[in-house]
Amino acid sequence: MAYLEITLKVSDENRPAAAEVYKKYKEPFLKQIKGAQSKQLLVREEDVQVLHGFATVADAKAYLESKLFTKDVVEELSPYLQDQPEVRIYEVI
Repeated sequence: MAYLEITLKVSDENRPAAAEVYKKYKEPFLKQIKGAQSKQLLVREEDVQVLHGFATVADAKAYLESKLFTKDVVEELSPYLQDQPEVRIYEVI
């Protein structure tokens, strides 16, 4: 198993719109992306994180290059971001 963690700096006033992007693409992510197992939105005062569960690290890396991520998610989230996202992949051992 592997996790892809994407940390996003989003202002309080833009969080509802960013959450809508998350909701819009959660189901397509789970149904269309190879190895996708879960997706959660984690919220705290300083940022929000999207935690994606995958079968393998290779699946997580492939998602970052997929059209769903690069064209759909990134393009729709971009107007709400205050800084570049921080992307990390973890392997479960």
